[in-house]
Amino acid sequence: MTKIRKCQSPLVAARGQAAASGFKLHAALRCLGQPLFRGKTAFEFAVLLEINREVTNWSCLPLELQAGPQAHVPDFLVFKGDQAFLIDVRDANSGTPSWIADRARAAGYQYSVADPVDPQSFRYRNARDLLRYARWTCPLGDRVRLLAAFDEHGSLTISECLTAFRETNPMAGLASLILHRFVDVDLDEAILGPETRVKRWRD
Repeated sequence: MTKIRKCQSPLVAARGQAAASGFKLHAALRCLGQPLFRGKTAFEFAVLLEINREVTNWSCLPLELQAGPQAHVPDFLVFKGDQAFLIDVRDANSGTPSWIADRARAAGYQYSVADPVDPQSFRYRNARDLLRYARWTCPLGDRVRLLAAFDEHGSLTISECLTAFRETNPMAGLASLILHRFVDVDLDEAILGPETRVKRWRD
């Protein structure tokens, strides 16, 4: 929370701080606008937003909430279907002034505080690996070939999936299909490997 300055709005100040933080997400499929993070905890949370099956879109440092001389810029605006959430990422025990949630509700948003991500968790490590390929696009031929194989076999291992690719880098193509929600894998059970099961995405 910061006091409002006449020379610079809290929103502009927060975005300037984030731009200089050094934490960059170079490719994000579901981020609306530029990915900007004030620190490591926000960056790590954004990595998981990208692979959260409930998240439609998200944006960073979206707006400022004001109450008299006080102002606050939440870390994220997250859309889940027709619901919109303003989220701050920090230890829940650190305390949050009640006016922040009140102002968020008045603006039409739900507000919550999310715990920092465990960077050693399988989910986070798998998400980081997949996002290396976020700029990749799987060609139509490879996509149709692999989806047809799922229709025939139900599920396949990653090792089996890689043999279906003819037009692009196999691992990049498969990662692209996971990130674009054509196929699905369990990101929580273990680090992704040759034996990991892959299946068609189901809403």
